[in-house]
Amino acid sequence: MKEVFRITCGLQHYHWGKLGEDSKVYQLIKDELAENEKDLEKKHFAELWMGTHQSGSSYLYNDKKVSLKEYILANPEEALGEGVLNKFGQDLPFLYKILSVNAALSIQAHPGKKLAEKLHKSRPEVYKDDNHKPEMSIALTDFEAMSGFRSLEEIVEFLRKHPSFYELVGKEKAERFIQISSEKEASESEKRQVLRDIFTKAMKTEKTQVEQRVHELLEETRGGSNVKGSMDELVHRLFSQYGNDIGLFCPFFLNVLQLKPGEAFFMGADEPHAYISGDCVECMATSDNVVRAGLTPKFRDVDVLVDMLTYEYGPGEDKLTKGAKWANHSLLYNPPIDEFAVVQTKLRKNECEKLTFDGPAVIIVTTGSGTIGLANENSASQQTARTGSAFFASANTEFCLNAESDDFLAYTAFTSV
Repeated sequence: MKEVFRITCGLQHYHWGKLGEDSKVYQLIKDELAENEKDLEKKHFAELWMGTHQSGSSYLYNDKKVSLKEYILANPEEALGEGVLNKFGQDLPFLYKILSVNAALSIQAHPGKKLAEKLHKSRPEVYKDDNHKPEMSIALTDFEAMSGFRSLEEIVEFLRKHPSFYELVGKEKAERFIQISSEKEASESEKRQVLRDIFTKAMKTEKTQVEQRVHELLEETRGGSNVKGSMDELVHRLFSQYGNDIGLFCPFFLNVLQLKPGEAFFMGADEPHAYISGDCVECMATSDNVVRAGLTPKFRDVDVLVDMLTYEYGPGEDKLTKGAKWANHSLLYNPPIDEFAVVQTKLRKNECEKLTFDGPAVIIVTTGSGTIGLANENSASQQTARTGSAFFASANTEFCLNAESDDFLAYTAFTSV
């Protein structure tokens, strides 16, 4: 059956989320909150989840006793399409989210499928899924993040500029890193090995030594630039959030991205990253596995993290995913994985966009108001699509987004095979 219908969103109140009305998550879900959930000053509105994951499953809006997962299991081929069903089984291949970030998220990476299966089998209480978790984020507001290792030359500059960083990794490893990084004859494997050596040394530093080096780093950066996003400002901001944490040194290792609304970046398996601030759309393979090592009160699995990383390095621009023209009013963000892609649709009043995919799709309206319904159907079949409304479209369903305001903006995650 070809259909499009409204679904609910799961809400997460993580400590790093924005408070109340400052949060895009709150702005999207406020009309659905009960009165006792609107205590804005005390609640962090961190994430909205759309999908079938057990930690924040969506339900049919008009029948909240039926989860989206149950609907798909009852109608697998109609909901997912034959190709998606054969490739991924009877479940939605992706998890779709909106994030509102006030304090930095943990220094983290997501395991590939083989490691995910191993971690889930050995420690299911920590790693609850056996699936990998490649993910892509699209900025809704100005957005800061760390992603991937910097060029070796940049890391060398920070070692030379900050004695605290140099001492953290130790003279022997620092000098070896500086030497290999500048040698034209050095192989890629040698360069990655010395990067691994200094990152591992830093992340495994004893707590008392971390406190000493953080104190030195704060002194080195005191009186520096206070422009938001500068390295000096970022170090002090992270200290205000997490204190004497090894994560304060991670911006010297990792690219710091400053994204404008509509800009996106992709994070593959075994790549280090951390969100710093802002609001974004996020899509990933259906999994909630996170290996953490800094900037978090949660469990840190440092040994696993430093061992799993690829230690690929390069400029932050290499992480960006460009939107390509799609249909009449849309952009396609198509990362190099099979589970998902995302379409951004911008409409002015009275404009419409017809979309269809051979797999399942989840749509959320992030700004403005309009309608959604089956294409070529009469107006009576149209459903209200306003800020915060989320919908599921079954495979091969041609649907139409119609704008009733000049600022209509929707994001559609989908699987296509």
